[in-house]
Amino acid sequence: MARSASSGGRRSGASSERRSGKPAEGRGGAGGSGRGRGSGKGRKGRGFFGHVFYWSFVLGVWAAIGLGVLIAYHASKLPPIDSLAVPKRPPNIAILASDGSLLANRGETGGRTVTLKELPPYLPTAFVAIEDHRFYHHMGIDPVGISRAVFRNLTRGGSSIQGGSTLTQQLAKNLFLTQERTASRKIQEAILALWLERTYSKDQILELYLNRVYFGSGAYGVEAASQKYFGKSARSVTLGEAAVLAGLVQAPSRLAPNRNPEAAQARATLVIAAMAREGFVSDQMAKIALTNPSQPVKPGGAGSVNYAADYVMDVLDDYIGTVDKDIVVRTTIDPAMQATAEKALVDELAQKGDKFGVSQGAVVALQPDGAVKALVGGRSYTDSQFNRASVAKRQPGSAFKPFVYLAALEKGLTPASIREDSPVNVKGWQPENSTREYRGPVTLRQALALSINTVAVKLALEVGPKAVVSTAHRMGVQSKLEPNASIALGTSEVTALELVSAYAPFANGGIAVQPYVITQVRTSDGQTVYRRTGTGLGKVIEPQAVGMMNAMLRETLLTGTGRKAELPGWEAAGKTGTSQEHRDAWFVGYTGSLLAGVWMGNDDGSPTKKTSGSNLPVEVWSRFMKASLASTQPVPLPGGQWKLQWPAPADQGQPAPQTAPMADAGNPIPPEQTYGVAPPAPVGAARGAPMVISPLAQGGSPPQPSRRVVAEDGVLRPPGSVPGGDGGGRRQAYPPQERSLLDRLFGG
Repeated sequence: MARSASSGGRRSGASSERRSGKPAEGRGGAGGSGRGRGSGKGRKGRGFFGHVFYWSFVLGVWAAIGLGVLIAYHASKLPPIDSLAVPKRPPNIAILASDGSLLANRGETGGRTVTLKELPPYLPTAFVAIEDHRFYHHMGIDPVGISRAVFRNLTRGGSSIQGGSTLTQQLAKNLFLTQERTASRKIQEAILALWLERTYSKDQILELYLNRVYFGSGAYGVEAASQKYFGKSARSVTLGEAAVLAGLVQAPSRLAPNRNPEAAQARATLVIAAMAREGFVSDQMAKIALTNPSQPVKPGGAGSVNYAADYVMDVLDDYIGTVDKDIVVRTTIDPAMQATAEKALVDELAQKGDKFGVSQGAVVALQPDGAVKALVGGRSYTDSQFNRASVAKRQPGSAFKPFVYLAALEKGLTPASIREDSPVNVKGWQPENSTREYRGPVTLRQALALSINTVAVKLALEVGPKAVVSTAHRMGVQSKLEPNASIALGTSEVTALELVSAYAPFANGGIAVQPYVITQVRTSDGQTVYRRTGTGLGKVIEPQAVGMMNAMLRETLLTGTGRKAELPGWEAAGKTGTSQEHRDAWFVGYTGSLLAGVWMGNDDGSPTKKTSGSNLPVEVWSRFMKASLASTQPVPLPGGQWKLQWPAPADQGQPAPQTAPMADAGNPIPPEQTYGVAPPAPVGAARGAPMVISPLAQGGSPPQPSRRVVAEDGVLRPPGSVPGGDGGGRRQAYPPQERSLLDRLFGG
């Protein structure tokens, strides 16, 4: 009974075990219990690692999905890959001097595009060695480089953060992205780097990089950087200079060789070591480069060549219109003359500027055909980019008088014609000479040489202010000129460039010129876009008038206000000028081969301390002309057969005896070309007696200068001012008057 119960219990236990799927507890005694526990533990261990593997796999899948979504999201912010293209590089304009040397680069990049084959092999490899030595072995993204950078950043802390960007990634950032440091930008950078690697070859990517990377100081690309820091083309850099350029891109501001040469050289040493380690240069080449460190070019003078380059850019549109590719502009600028003009002006201002209360100046030099040889627009381009040579308009003062005298000669007068230097009153306006004295009868030649104001005003009224304005415009002055009596003393404003160009017909025999600075424009691949073929604007002065004007303006340098400007061995002529209250001082002079004009004053128009055309401007002009003509064979001024010769006056104030012109040897003058007898001084213009001029017939309005005008040798006062006063006298009304006999005599 007990046995069957026991057997039934076992069967019942077995059945229960089968139904439950679990082993019966206690079966097999202690040994059974041990086997059961061991088997359960093994299954439990396999479950743990399975769980780890399972969840790692799940997390990996989700991470991949998340990364894919993230990449897809940021990729959607980029232009479609199929339509993606490398942005066109802004065009560069290389401005060359007349001898082919580079004057300046203009454009957003600061230098032209260069190809790899143009560069010495160690220049591009310097960038590869220091920035991305695995450049030729990755596909735009370098996992090895990124891992190495992360490891170094973790082990070195924050003192030396390493980047993992490849050259391709850097190019992608420069071409398409901003400089912000965000995860979004890094993802887009990686996507674009992969696209670049798929689209371009390694050499093409490297060439794009070298022409787009920023080197500081407004220089984009190795050509611009080489010109900026070493004053030479990237095609000519040494190994040491190439190392400096390659090291510079890491931190352009901190490693600029012209500002921090020690840091730049230390970085260059690392570049050369990397090049040697990668086998790009031999140990011997590296040693030579390390023992001969590069030297950055020193800035030359006041940088006045940039004024000339700015003027080129101002007129370039008139020749070729919109610039959409790199171009090379050949100019007429002579580098030696430009440097000489700059030095003459800067030295004069440094030596005498404070004494005379002058802070600025400008110099313009032209060939007689209008070619601009030098153009200095100020004391220092770094301090002020305003171009006082081509843009600033100032009163020319007595430097305008040659146009008055030319108009008189063309009305039939001659250098020997006599006019009275005596007080003149134009309805209350009384121009005076600086000495408050009058010479009485003088020849026109003497009056112009000594810059006598009263005679100039009388001549302007005699021929008519409108005729004077017309003559000046015909000669080359382009600014608006007011046709009133004060025009004789240069009260209408002009630029230095147009005033000098208006003197060119005196130097070239009577041909008007349009000043020009560009002779040729071509693309960087050699295609000619423009070539100058013009000559001049045609004859505007008859030969005898040219000769007479040159005789008179020559006298200015011999016995007149421009005596300091005499050039030994050269026939030179010119005219001084000073505006009201000595605000502007001028000298424009010329020979048969070169013209130059100098302006000096203050930008705010404040009066100087008695600066006149006969002192500082003459001295600058003389320095420039003597140096510029030192190696040039002297040539005579045109119209020599029309010169006058007479003995110097025995007594100041007495007119010299009038003679016929003396013919040069071998050039007899026909009788009909001799000068006629000059008309006598007008009745009522006795010495010391004021000459009253009625209102002008032209336009019906009398001259009404808005402010006092002072020439270097005379004073022009407002209407009603007291002689010898400060120009503040009571203004008088101008009642209508009929034309007087004198009006009719003088053509007023």
